[in-house]
Amino acid sequence: MRLGLIAMSGVRAHNEELTRLGLTLPGFVERNKTIASLPSLGLLTLAGMTDNDVDLDYQEVEDIAKLDELPGDYDVVAISSYSAQINEAYQLADRFRSAGVIVILGGLHVTALPDEALEHADCIVLGEGEPVWPAVVRDLKRRQLRTVYDARGTPFNLAGAPMPRFDLLEPERYNRLTVQTQRGCPFDCEFCAASIRLSPGFRVKPVDKVIAEIRRIREIWPKPFIEFADDNSFVNRKHAKRLLRAIAAEGVRWFTESDISIARDDELLALMRDSGCAQVLIGLESLTTEGLHGIEQKSDWKAKQLDTYMAAIDRIQSHGISVNGCFVLGLDGTGTESFDQVRDFVRASGLHEVQITIQTAFPGTPLYERLRCEHRLLDDTAWELCTLFDVNFRPDRMSVRELEQYFVSLARDLYSEAATKARKRAYISKLRHRKRTEQVYLGGAS
Repeated sequence: MRLGLIAMSGVRAHNEELTRLGLTLPGFVERNKTIASLPSLGLLTLAGMTDNDVDLDYQEVEDIAKLDELPGDYDVVAISSYSAQINEAYQLADRFRSAGVIVILGGLHVTALPDEALEHADCIVLGEGEPVWPAVVRDLKRRQLRTVYDARGTPFNLAGAPMPRFDLLEPERYNRLTVQTQRGCPFDCEFCAASIRLSPGFRVKPVDKVIAEIRRIREIWPKPFIEFADDNSFVNRKHAKRLLRAIAAEGVRWFTESDISIARDDELLALMRDSGCAQVLIGLESLTTEGLHGIEQKSDWKAKQLDTYMAAIDRIQSHGISVNGCFVLGLDGTGTESFDQVRDFVRASGLHEVQITIQTAFPGTPLYERLRCEHRLLDDTAWELCTLFDVNFRPDRMSVRELEQYFVSLARDLYSEAATKARKRAYISKLRHRKRTEQVYLGGAS
């Protein structure tokens, strides 16, 4: 049996003006290239669970319109896609099925909309893939493949996590490779379309398994840059500190996502620095209580952190760890003034890097259901707008056109060559000043 694992890649803005801007703005291009170049860790993980007698192939498809023929000669294909490219994934699936190839679809979008996905697949996997993938492979061999494999009620124990098949990759194609250290998040943000939508609950992967994955990557890429594919890497502080002490011996540089609370733990920050952390992305979301209110649905945690933003960024960056501050524009309770607030804050805070996105109603999220009930979705099946850079809903304090225009204007300001270089210079200058100050202090103390 020849099995093709196919990832849809190259998510791009639907907004033509943003697409044109992306060709000229260094900061915007740099971040988008990073996101677009990540391989599908989910498919590589399933590959690691597949029997050795199955002939495996992994590849990425960026634009099916450019495909004159099907990408490979397979008996079966498993296709992975973001919502923004799901229609292209469906088109590719239909082409494979017309050629007699068995098609399997899974992931967040398929789990949210199984009936839609079934129109384009012989089989769908709902929830996490690991609990059911061995059964899928077994049934394929027996020619008894079921239509639906549902793992939504079976959270996967990461102690049994398989080794992803990093050897299927060509490392020179990527600027970073991904490793997952945990799954889930204790927060429940309304717009979040991450792993908590596949299987709620928070779980950590044993430290020795994470280190084994890093070492496997180093076999194909001696000095890799790692992105930890976690929703919120340092929620379990005890586990995180054990992991960071182990990573420090591996000689890698890495990036991850976390929340603002890491600034309160100097020991954690020191361990992050010493283990090779280059940057951490933190979801700041908004700069007003109105914008933050209600985003985190359990305890409104995000809204309670606003007053800590400035000091927290300074504290994290003082350890030599740059912060990529992520802002969401178009949140309820915010109007056009929010764009100036972000622009001014980025300049005043000394953020090394910034990511701006537009609030996006992804299928399967509480935000999507709320906006659908409020009749505020522009088109409740316009998945091509789920890029984080396009508008798929009606904001409550500005027009759709205002949100689009102000977003483009803010992107021009923040991602221009001059602004991007200025942020980097300021960050380096502040680090050097701190080092000199520390040296003078230590010299005087002695």
